[in-house]
Amino acid sequence: MKELWFDPAEILIGGAWRKTERTLPVEDPSTGEVFAQIARGSAPEINAAATAAQSALEGDWGRMTATERGRILTRIGQLVETRVDDLALLESRDVGKPLTQARNDAVALARYMEFYGGAADKVMGETIPYLDGYTVYTLREPHGVTGHIVPWNYPMQIIGRSVGAALAMGNACVLKPAEEACLTALAFARLAEEAGLPKGALNVVTGLGEDAGAALSVHPDVNHISFTGSVPVGGLVQAAAAQNVVPVTLELGGKSPQLVFDDADLDAALPFLVGACIQNAGQTCSASSRVLVQRGVYDEVVARMGAAYDALRVGPAGVDLNVGPLISARQKEIVEEFLARGSDLRVAGRGQLTDVPDGGHYVTPTLFADVPPDHPLARDEVFGPVQVVIPFDTEEEAVQIANATDYGLVASIWTANGARQMRLAKRLRAGQVFINNYGAGGGVELPFGGIGKSGHGREKGFEALYGFSQLKTVAAKHG
Repeated sequence: MKELWFDPAEILIGGAWRKTERTLPVEDPSTGEVFAQIARGSAPEINAAATAAQSALEGDWGRMTATERGRILTRIGQLVETRVDDLALLESRDVGKPLTQARNDAVALARYMEFYGGAADKVMGETIPYLDGYTVYTLREPHGVTGHIVPWNYPMQIIGRSVGAALAMGNACVLKPAEEACLTALAFARLAEEAGLPKGALNVVTGLGEDAGAALSVHPDVNHISFTGSVPVGGLVQAAAAQNVVPVTLELGGKSPQLVFDDADLDAALPFLVGACIQNAGQTCSASSRVLVQRGVYDEVVARMGAAYDALRVGPAGVDLNVGPLISARQKEIVEEFLARGSDLRVAGRGQLTDVPDGGHYVTPTLFADVPPDHPLARDEVFGPVQVVIPFDTEEEAVQIANATDYGLVASIWTANGARQMRLAKRLRAGQVFINNYGAGGGVELPFGGIGKSGHGREKGFEALYGFSQLKTVAAKHG
């Protein structure tokens, strides 16, 4: 395979690339064909990786200054930039993501490394005024060994915001990528080595979640876990980590709403109303799968969104159309089950499949209108290119509908009314609220995370650095 410049059947432990006795197939979601094999690591490999990470903390990596750590992360980012096209090809083939979207993820990975490289020596403690005769100050120190369980939908971006922040704070990492999407994680590790990252500071173990992921979650030498994925698995990870009383950052599901009021700029809103759902074939935790529209513009919004859906083209990732395949046959089944549950709803728009191979995992992007707020499609996470439009009359009704799910990841408000913008930003139950935009262009600087079943803890920005550190208070009595 021309996209590969390394052996995908190797894992990285303590600076050494090694193979495992068993392997797992790598499937191309666009065709359903197996094109490579990855290592099937399990508890012994995770144990060796945790030991290697601890050794790194006791060695060169642990003694390195924050400035030196930052320089290495910056070099990693520069190397990622030189391989953006190669990484995009890998991600596109491995995940089924259209090439343009995969390339954006590679660029984002470079940006995360650049941001955290620059931030590494800028996380500071503070002095605290206290009693006469005391000097009190705080230090921010790494947790130690951090475990990173990364999902298949945005491997590069989540490695950047998770591993990048952890390394910047001086932690040593054990990375377990999703078994469906390991290639760019392995490629990233190669680039990190090339940039001079000391042995053991980053270890990568591929394998099944129930084997390698479970072993990492419960490992007694892991001091912090970062997990992005489904709510059920997130609960299992948190329960496992609780056995060792270690903190967990969870970024889980979402059912994110966009609220469109009568005074909204519809020309500005339309690309976000549709794009925030169909990106990555809807396989995005922060996907806006609900659009709530005030009655005065409801018919117009539905018509315009429907036309945008009708214009969507679905095809193989390498063809670089609007939407690619879903990650797996199982994910396709899940989305099709949701579509069947919407058989009683009005279809306002539907994309078109374009020369798709028979073995690929494709579904047709579908927009449903006039959806009751209590319908499963309006409450449950689909994780596919399926979107609903719900009418509302008043601001109060819009808030009630928007908050009527178990999730609270992202929300967006489209209105020219400044007072309404401020009111709703406070009232909406979400970790991020966007006003007259959605996503803010990715924003590596912007803290990201949810409430409720969307998880807890924050990634991205300086908040991630705080999360990957622990605060120590020093009180010196000197008379």
